[in-house]
Amino acid sequence: MIAELRRRAAAVPGGPGVLLGGAALVIAMIALIVAVTRSAPPAPAGATGAVGPTVPVATAAAAPSTTATPQVLTPSTTPATGAAAAAGATTCPAATVTVSDAGGLTEALAAAAPGTSIHLADGLYPGAFVATAKGTADRPIFVCGGPGAVLDGGGVKKGYGFHLDGADHWRLIGFTVRNAQKGVMADTVNRSVISGLTVEQIGDEAIHLRKFSSDNVVENNTIRDTGRRRDKFGEGVYIGTAVSNWPQITGGAPDTSDRNVVRGNTITATTAEAVDVKEGTTGGFVTGNTFDGSALTGADSWVDVKGNGWTVSGNSGQRSPEDGYQTHQVADGWGRGNTFTRNTAQVDGPGFGFHLAPVEDNRVLCDNKATGAAQGLANVPCVS
Repeated sequence: MIAELRRRAAAVPGGPGVLLGGAALVIAMIALIVAVTRSAPPAPAGATGAVGPTVPVATAAAAPSTTATPQVLTPSTTPATGAAAAAGATTCPAATVTVSDAGGLTEALAAAAPGTSIHLADGLYPGAFVATAKGTADRPIFVCGGPGAVLDGGGVKKGYGFHLDGADHWRLIGFTVRNAQKGVMADTVNRSVISGLTVEQIGDEAIHLRKFSSDNVVENNTIRDTGRRRDKFGEGVYIGTAVSNWPQITGGAPDTSDRNVVRGNTITATTAEAVDVKEGTTGGFVTGNTFDGSALTGADSWVDVKGNGWTVSGNSGQRSPEDGYQTHQVADGWGRGNTFTRNTAQVDGPGFGFHLAPVEDNRVLCDNKATGAAQGLANVPCVS
């Protein structure tokens, strides 16, 4: 660079001194810019607050995989950016439409568009309700009500109380769903939030995210009294699809319902796991939940993780017929790379606080605690 400056200097009136003086000024300015850049604090790596940042997420839902190749992630300790973006504000905005009966709700759901805010007046809403419209990141669709707004499915043997069907960017907040085979079902749903609901008196599972539903948040819900139709299907929160059902639900592909966050929920009186994470799912979080396994008859732990790269942190459970937290491998390459940290397990049962089967590269950190577990903290040494 200096040689080039000297060459050009010969052709410049005033000679080399003028040109090199100008070059020195330019070099000094570059040095100043570099120094300022190095001293500036790094920009935040995503959303901040309770959800926290981590890996970036594509702006559009990933195309379903047609192979069963599992992905193993190194678990993070903070929920995913996609889920953080989904969370947004869970304070209901001013209503654009208020409904007071089942017919009005059905009509409002059919007419919903980005920015719609449906308010449910207290009262009984019999029937099965379906949402198919898509909101946007900056204009999600809200359905809000108090616990006295009750969606009643009419019986625990069939039907979904509330079905999000391809409905991205929705916010379901505050109301009650009861008396259906499945409480809230989400199929092919991304960046939506299910928050503060009461889901109870359910035939099978209370809340289910499946069929490539990713970057969603299930938070601060009261879930209870599930499994009224069949106890082994009575999960509190169910993520993904069992491999045996991939042909029916996903065309045979793994159900990559990834990076979902299950946090702050109170889950009691479930006959199957409080949280069941299926093979095919990757990179989610189960954090800050409270479990009571007193009614477990169709399962033997509060949490069962069969996916990869999940972080299970800060949860508290009591009473289990066997173990507190488990991993399993029911499909090749799955049930790996999961981390358990800062959980408490008051098992009061014959098993472990944490039971990894197989162990694979799953980890139980030494900051977990177990009491009343006849076999001890875990079937593996804890790690720091």
